[in-house]
Amino acid sequence: MPKIPFVTKQQIEEIAKTYPTPFHIYDEKGIRENARLLKKAFSWNKGFKEYFAVKATPNPYILKILKEEGAGVDCSSLTELMMADRCGFKGGEIMFSSNVTPKEDFKLASDLNAIINFDDITHIDFYKEIAPFHETMCCRYNPGGDFTLNNEIMDTPKEAKYGMTKPQIIEAYRKLKGYGVKHFGLHAFLASNTVGTGYYPKLARILFELAVELKNLTGAHIAFINLSGGVGIQYRPDMPGNDILAIGEGVKQAYEEVLVPAGMDDVAIFTELGRFMLAPYGALITKVLHKKHIWKEYVGVDACAANLMRPAIYKAYHHITVLGKENAPLTYKCDVTGGLCENSDKFAVDRMLPEVDIGDYLNIHDAGAHGYSMGYNYNGKLRSAELLLREDGSVKLIRRAETPEDYFATLDFKNL
Repeated sequence: MPKIPFVTKQQIEEIAKTYPTPFHIYDEKGIRENARLLKKAFSWNKGFKEYFAVKATPNPYILKILKEEGAGVDCSSLTELMMADRCGFKGGEIMFSSNVTPKEDFKLASDLNAIINFDDITHIDFYKEIAPFHETMCCRYNPGGDFTLNNEIMDTPKEAKYGMTKPQIIEAYRKLKGYGVKHFGLHAFLASNTVGTGYYPKLARILFELAVELKNLTGAHIAFINLSGGVGIQYRPDMPGNDILAIGEGVKQAYEEVLVPAGMDDVAIFTELGRFMLAPYGALITKVLHKKHIWKEYVGVDACAANLMRPAIYKAYHHITVLGKENAPLTYKCDVTGGLCENSDKFAVDRMLPEVDIGDYLNIHDAGAHGYSMGYNYNGKLRSAELLLREDGSVKLIRRAETPEDYFATLDFKNL
């Protein structure tokens, strides 16, 4: 079953008259429907809240949509905190999960009354010299070893730089209690882009069991458990997607089996999803500029890895639709490339597409998260515009394309 774009060739031809390619475009209708589905999946938990990972798609219009759907934000840097504040997120609507954290970041997080999630036990005393401790604070856990699911290694926490060991987190809770913290959160991220219903329930069970142990050992009140991100999407059309309703039900079962018997049925469940919330509802639209026939067939487009770097750095698969040729046979084997002076600047390698012509528009799917936000200016390439396809079918510019003046703005030519 092929992936179906949320825009048509006719729509893109009309949009491109005002906003030249390449550009990222987001589907407001899809974003809202997905946010409501997530909320439904965890509606059994009274305190449930999604904290959207700002790093995935840091755009005020996207954040506004998610705020209207009840989400908070997860920030990891000073500028993300500043953006959250400017977008109207306040206090407990902001989760601050950072690592190797500068003092300025901690200070602003405290000033905004955000929920601060300590990544390392040494950060507690570092923070003590910067800002007061709040009544509610959080700690990040790293169990070490390998994280396995159905006898398959999903990721390797022991190699991750994030989080505390169990002895450290026990000590951290005791230290924080001594500094006046009354309500505690627990957080962990153990695997990335998982597909299937098993990851969140298994992670939840690990954190629920640790929460019971922390309560018994330290007397701390566990106010929330943050399952973080890691729920993936269907990048390939032939792979299964994630059933978020089934995932929510699996977490509920673990909650009822571990936390409820321990008298901890007031614990709120938080999520921190970026990719799941936005990736399928964003596309990179690019135009074919050239075709090259050497040892292989190459299709050269006006976008490059500066617009979407996941294929270049991760060899990640992003499905490509040639707009207007959705039902044409896949007879043309080619690499789809950008114009960077790097051979890794390829959106696809040996991809079967319909016969491609110069001037065709390509829809590169699932670019709504970790797409524009990971962009850069290598080769002097300028980052593209971001557009929002509104529910009424209109299109709004939500970030203009960069200009050469933007690129040169931080340089000093006058004092050479």
